[in-house]
Amino acid sequence: MVSAAFSDRPLKKLVLFDVDGTLTPARQAISPEMKETLRALRKKVVIGFVGGSDLVKITEQLQTGTENILEEYDYAFAENGLTAYKLGQQLPSQSFINFVGEERYKPLVNFILHYIADLDLPIKRGTFVEFRRGMINVSPLGRNATIQERAEFEVLDLKMGYRTKMIQVLKEKFPDYGLTYSIGGKISFDVFPNGWDKTFALGLVEDEQFEEIHFFGDKTYQGGNDHEIYADPRTIGHSVKDPADTIRQLKELFLRD
Repeated sequence: MVSAAFSDRPLKKLVLFDVDGTLTPARQAISPEMKETLRALRKKVVIGFVGGSDLVKITEQLQTGTENILEEYDYAFAENGLTAYKLGQQLPSQSFINFVGEERYKPLVNFILHYIADLDLPIKRGTFVEFRRGMINVSPLGRNATIQERAEFEVLDLKMGYRTKMIQVLKEKFPDYGLTYSIGGKISFDVFPNGWDKTFALGLVEDEQFEEIHFFGDKTYQGGNDHEIYADPRTIGHSVKDPADTIRQLKELFLRD
């Protein structure tokens, strides 16, 4: 039975969204049309986002005015739900460094930095390892790259498989670390404890006993960072091409009348 907090929604369903490539273009701002669509959707169902980035970065993309995004979404799951909010109230959080431990974290990061240093890429920018609360994000190109440089790297990576090869090496080098490696976005991949993918967020909504949980994402293929939650038996998964496709599918499924 869904709690009184959501009694105003005619459909006792939860609709969750990936951020990059689903609600917004990668690392760019949400469109007015998407905001309008989500506000209409929220009148019918409970909505939330599940992003791999931290809340600061997600806010930069989803907040285009003075509104508080924690008030625009019923659930806010940053870093795959390791930083989580329900109706603006923070839920208990987890920590990557507490799981791995400093003694094992240091050789992992050292190896990654040495690997990237030896990688022959046309260009390299700054921030190759970004430490987050629930994971580390690794970018062979560097997260300070421009939008154009990101797009060019994505094309090159599809051809050369830089990220895929690096992940395979890390799996072989650190087999006992209990870590998952997940490609997301155009230039990077996430590293986090097994089970700390986007399905982590599903455990934080179990108490509401929604009739259905829908998930929309663009990286739903095997190895993509939306795959686990997309394929989870607790969700009804929807694969999208881009934000425009998300809007189209939402209108077909929930906003016909």
